[in-house]
Amino acid sequence: MHDKDAAELSDEDQARADFYGLFARLLLAPPDAALLAALAAAEPIAAAGEFALEDAWLKLTQAATAVDAAAAAGEFAAMFVSTGTPPLNPYGSFYLAGHLFDAPLADLRHDLARLGLARARGVGESEDHLGALCETMRVLIQGGPGMPARGLAVQKSFFETHIRPWYAACVADVAASPDANFYRVVAGVVDAFLSIEAQAFAVLDATDPIAA
Repeated sequence: MHDKDAAELSDEDQARADFYGLFARLLLAPPDAALLAALAAAEPIAAAGEFALEDAWLKLTQAATAVDAAAAAGEFAAMFVSTGTPPLNPYGSFYLAGHLFDAPLADLRHDLARLGLARARGVGESEDHLGALCETMRVLIQGGPGMPARGLAVQKSFFETHIRPWYAACVADVAASPDANFYRVVAGVVDAFLSIEAQAFAVLDATDPIAA
């Protein structure tokens, strides 16, 4: 990781933003045929010696060639969608407090407000969904409409408060689901990447407040 000028991302930070954006897309909704085709055609990555991420990415591109959109959608629905309580609940409050819409979500909404962010209209998932948190990280790195990119100190504070304490348990549950096939591979990539982020943030000396 390298700090950056807000107007222009380094190649490394652009890659980080792209990973977060992809994970948001895959965790919030099943992939369509176009996304699967793009993943199947993607080149291997060289992640500066991070072999777990390189291997997990290769497995994802291979899995994308072997699944169609209908199968991926069925898998996604079996794990994450239910008229009652779905088998998997990828929400921070669920993992941190044992209940949905609990105190961790209130804390997250407070921090999002300080950053000038809020859930978009029409979005069904609460802000502590792992996919929504990945999208927030993408915006913090890359910026968005009316939202400047934020520095590494802000990114670290958000990640360590709202993602690091529970993501590993969540992706492990996804990988262990009896319904997971393609999403077992997705979980592997998410885990490998977020582990790198956690390690990098751990050695970063953050001095800026979250609202900086």
